[in-house]
Parts: sequence; C-alpha cells; structure tokens
Amino acid sequence: MYSPQLLDHFENPRHGGEVVDANALAETENPVCGDVLRLTLRVDAGQISEARFKAKGCVPAMACASALTELVWGRTVEEARALRCEDVISAVGGVPEASTHAAQLAIATLGQALRQVTPQK
Repeated sequence: MYSPQLLDHFENPRHGGEVVDANALAETENPVCGDVLRLTLRVDAGQISEARFKAKGCVPAMACASALTELVWGRTVEEARALRCEDVISAVGGVPEASTHAAQLAIATLGQALRQVTPQK
C-alpha cells in the first residue's frame, strides 16, 4: 500500500523537532482529517539553513513532513517557494490517491512559513 520511501520517512523521520531561534514558523491543521504540521525554519541570507517539523496524523502526513524538510534544507527561499505537492509525493515514492492531502498540508505549511521571510535585496 505504501512505498518503501514513504515507510522509511515514517519509521525514520528526518529533522524532527523545532529550530532554535527560528525566523519562520507555521502550524497548519487539516480540518477534515485532523492532521497537524508545525514547521520551523532558519533562513539566512535568503537560504534555508535549517528546517524541522513536528506532526501528528496519518502515516503519509508524517512521511510528507519529513520529506519536506529534506527538500527545503539548503535551498533558497525562491527555490522552496517553487516546490509543489508533486515534488513531495515524488520524494516519498508516491502516495495513495486518498492521501494526497498529506502533501498538500506540507506545501501549505511551507508556504505559510515562507510568507514570514523578508525578501532579499
């Protein structure tokens, strides 16, 4: 039912916890299923230097949150803003059709966090 990559992110989550002295933070809840994702970022000179998450919810939600931190770590803010649900789904090796909400939650939370980052000039 779940890909090996998705199960690996669920069983061995990457970058759990919270960034100390984060300068971007967002917490989003999916009101339909109850999944919750809290994402904290440290952005220095327009680049994401650290990303951590706390989540509760279904297996795909936890895996997508973990994959998201790997996808954004080291990217510029602009590169992170360009990420889409399909990128998260690909990073976990696919999700069942009924679980695409997990990737949507990850991208929505990322977008909310990145709106707090002051654009670089």
